[in-house]
Amino acid sequence: MDYSQFLYMKEELSLIAVIVLLLLFDLLAGEKGRKYFSLTACLLLGVHTLANLIPSAPAEIFGGMYYYTPMMTIVKSILSFGTLIVFLQAHTWLQREDTNIKQGEFYVLTLSTLLGMYFMIGSGNFLMFFIGLETASIPMAALVALDKYRHNSAEAGAKYILTAMFSSGLLLFGLSMIYGSCGTLYFNDIPAALEGNLMQILGFVFFFTGMGFKISLVPFHLWTADVYQGAPTTVTSYLSVISKGSAAFVLLTILTKVFGSMIAEWQAILYGVIIITITMANLFAVRQQNLKRFLAFSSISQAGYIMLGVIGGTAMSMTSLVYYVLVYVVANLAAFGIISIIEQRSGKIEMDDYNGLYMTNPKLSFIMTLALFSLAGIPPFAGFFSKIFIFMAAFKSGFYLLVFIALVNTVISLYYYLLVVKAMYINKNENPIATFKSDNYTKVSLAICLIGIVGLGLASIVYETINAFSYGL
Repeated sequence: MDYSQFLYMKEELSLIAVIVLLLLFDLLAGEKGRKYFSLTACLLLGVHTLANLIPSAPAEIFGGMYYYTPMMTIVKSILSFGTLIVFLQAHTWLQREDTNIKQGEFYVLTLSTLLGMYFMIGSGNFLMFFIGLETASIPMAALVALDKYRHNSAEAGAKYILTAMFSSGLLLFGLSMIYGSCGTLYFNDIPAALEGNLMQILGFVFFFTGMGFKISLVPFHLWTADVYQGAPTTVTSYLSVISKGSAAFVLLTILTKVFGSMIAEWQAILYGVIIITITMANLFAVRQQNLKRFLAFSSISQAGYIMLGVIGGTAMSMTSLVYYVLVYVVANLAAFGIISIIEQRSGKIEMDDYNGLYMTNPKLSFIMTLALFSLAGIPPFAGFFSKIFIFMAAFKSGFYLLVFIALVNTVISLYYYLLVVKAMYINKNENPIATFKSDNYTKVSLAICLIGIVGLGLASIVYETINAFSYGL
């Protein structure tokens, strides 16, 4: 065996090293050293992210079980960057008396799920893919239930693990059908054996159903709001962004690489799923008063928009999907970061609690407003351009009516995002949330998100301007 092949898995090996170092720190640091756990975890993850920014040459190793492309480095870096922001925002929550002792478990479990996502992204075989999927899912259930004595966290953990088991069972059943009809699980070998027979179509339907649960697509979304509400807010933010982004990218890769010959079938399925996902999520989001449930339905709607980048199955679709995920990371984590710090300081999580927030905490209100504007797709913020790019990808693939329906739903989403803005700036409150100062970790995370929301928007304006002049010349 050529052990040099492992060098193509440098992101995975680097992340495993970070996990081992944090395990040792948890074992050896003691009570005094635990004060620096957040700093240590953030520094190690930051070094890991920066050290793996430079892509390598494309390669296929271990007989096709694992493969690598430069795009995977970009996606893994985005996921690591988002996880770093989550770690920064988790500091205040982890300093509580009942969670301080669990810092090691939180960081190791979170990075274990990230490692599973890495394996999913680089898999060239459905067996490798499933191992990565379960490596990402099982520790996530423990994270959801980590705060088991507060906010129905144990109930949320039970719902998540049961749903994950059910969806994994459906997905594995679909893979067994594909293996039975094709005789292989390798991505490169399956296309030659696909004939479009009933067993293969059923296998694909079960596979897509399992992935639909992971991404929270309607009608496989029913677990999402309850789990998001019951889980610790920091875990909810990680679940809503990082796992969703990785699953969407892997789904696009598998659809184009493995099921390319069945493009008519999976585009027809995605067509209906996208419409119902965006529409139903937007309608239910309007009714929510709990902000975590509100953002849960918002994330379901965003999953529908992300699928617009999947349905085309082109290089432009993949590029627009990756950019959309990057923008979604900074905007959604900014919103969750503010909800988390307010919940830790005041215990308030309902939309009515945010009435008059601008009078007592103007900076938080301002950042929350920009994050919601970006999620809604209002120019000149980054979310506007991410939606434009993903709409263009679907439009150029011929899905004109689908893009129109998505545009109409964007107006609906603007309405419910503005409900939060209205609460903070217009609605009066005789007893608003008291003024408080955020900790430095939260300030850094929100600053990063703010730079991303505004900076990516400005960069997109410059990019589009240069393109316009180029075409004009």
